[in-house]
Parts: sequence; structure tokens; C-alpha cells
Amino acid sequence: MVILTPMLNGQKNNQMVILHSCSEKTAEVAAPMASQLSSLAATAGLCLLSALAIALLAVTIYILGVVASFAVFCIREYAWRAHDRPPLLGTVFRLLKNFNRLFDEHVEYALAHRTSRILFLGHSELWTSDPQVIEHILKTSFSKYRKGDFNIQIMKDLFGDGIFATDGKKWRHQRKLASHEFSTRVLRDFSSVVFRINAAKLAEKISSAAANGTAIDMQDLLMKTTMDSIFKVGFGFELNTLSGSDEPSMQFSEAFDEANFLVFHRYVDIFWKLKRLLNIGSEAKLKRNIEIIDNFVMQLIHQKREQMKNGRDYATAKKKGREDILTRFRGCLGTPY
Repeated sequence: MVILTPMLNGQKNNQMVILHSCSEKTAEVAAPMASQLSSLAATAGLCLLSALAIALLAVTIYILGVVASFAVFCIREYAWRAHDRPPLLGTVFRLLKNFNRLFDEHVEYALAHRTSRILFLGHSELWTSDPQVIEHILKTSFSKYRKGDFNIQIMKDLFGDGIFATDGKKWRHQRKLASHEFSTRVLRDFSSVVFRINAAKLAEKISSAAANGTAIDMQDLLMKTTMDSIFKVGFGFELNTLSGSDEPSMQFSEAFDEANFLVFHRYVDIFWKLKRLLNIGSEAKLKRNIEIIDNFVMQLIHQKREQMKNGRDYATAKKKGREDILTRFRGCLGTPY
């Protein structure tokens, strides 16, 4: 440290600058401080490394535990293959290996055996294409079968407590409300009209592509047509993803499509819960897509609430049997808005 001090010279009457060096004193003060900072930095680094080591150890133990439990389960299932049980075709890893052609894989399973089993983590699943078994599950003994915790946990982040991810009373209540949309009168007077209009839009798009010799993605077009129709029937809202005229709708459609894929991928990803906990990989992407979906749907609900405040429009729609599912769900809460 250097101090500049002005002084008067008696003979020449000029200012002089005398430099006083304080470096030795500063060094005496700075040395202990630097030592303390180094010690603190070393301690913080050691704590960080310890935390990372503990986290890595926990993740490793979790992965080893999952693999070990799955191996034990597979050994037990392969060892106990009774004659009255459907044949065992493989494990979830077979599905993961063929995930890009999964539907073709399903067809191969069905051709090989009408009813078969696939081993998942902690349980086995029955896959069937037998009409009698399907009738037994979906009609004759429907009350005996549930989606179960395994399926609900996988779908809940995207579908919440909706009809696709619930069992019991919640499912029955929502089914009762939604079933009105599939009555003969509603299908004839409203829902079928919506589907026909969007089918005509799809036909026009395909015809235009054929006339211009343009390649099209039929799966994408069919998905958009279905999405537009379901949103009109379910929310009373024109999504217009087929025309691509509305940017927020397109963002929602893309997010919903990708979210469905990522949720479906959970069935073959035995580490999806760990990824969700750490918010990494496919689970981080799913979280972002769900945020887009939630924001879009909440905006629609607010719009619907404002529309339903107009009693005349609400009464007219109800009289004509054109209540959408969202209107009916809100109405069942005790108030139309």
C-alpha cells in the first residue's frame, strides 16, 4: 500500500511527495486472512464432494436394487411356468429394444399367442387379442378389473385424476357425465356433425396434396383431425391444428403429442421415477410439455367460464343438446360458471 503525502519545501516553496510504504504491515494482516479463506474454500469443496459422493452412492444403490429385484422376479417367473398360465414371451427389455416398432411387435405377439405375458418390474402383464377374453374383461366381469397403481402412476402426471387415470368412484362419476356425449341423440345432432366437418377438412387436405404430388404424414394428419374433433366436442373450442392457423394451438398439439409419447415410454423405462426425481432426460422434457398443456387448457377453462356467464347462450346450447363435456362437468359442480 502506498500513501501520497504533500509537503512544503522551505527553500524552494514547492510541494514534494513522500512515499510511505506500508507493504510489510499489509502483508502481516493479509496472510492470516488468506489462510482462513483457503481453509473455508477447502472445507466447502470437501462438503460438496461429500454430497456428490453420497448422491452418487444413493443412485448406484437404487439402480442395483432395481436390477437385482427385477432379476429375482424374472428367475421366479421363468422357474414357475404353470400349464394353466399364458406363455411368457419376454421382459420389458424386449419392448425397449423394439420400441420404435412396438405396434408391429404387438401384432407378432398376437399372431404367436392370442394371450401371452410380458414381465415388467415387479409384475407381469397379460396381453390378449382373444375376443372372449376381451369381452370378459370389458363387459362380463368389468367390475373385477382396474387400471391399477402401476398404470395410474405412469399416466397421472399427464392426465391427473381424469377418466383415463382413475379407478372406482372417480371413474364411474366421470364416465356417467361423459357418456351423455355418446348417446344416440347427441351423436346424431352434434358430435357426428363435428367429426364429419373435420373429416371433410382432412379429405380436402389429402386431395390437395395428391393434386400437387406432395408427400404427407398421414399419422400426423389423423392425429390433428382427431384432436380438433375431440376439442370441439369436449371443450366447444375450435383447435384448428389441421389448418395450422393458430400458433398457441399448434404449440399445444405438439406438446400433447410429445407428452403422450414420453408417458408411453415410461412403460419400458424402469428408471423413469429416478429421472423425474432428478428432473433429467425424458422426464425434464415431459415436465416442460405438461406446463405448456396445463397453461393452454387453463386458458380454455377461463374462456369457457366467461362464455357460460352469458345465461342465454348457455340455455340455448343446453336446449339444443350441444353442451360440451367441459360445460357439463362445470355444471355438475352446482353452477354453470
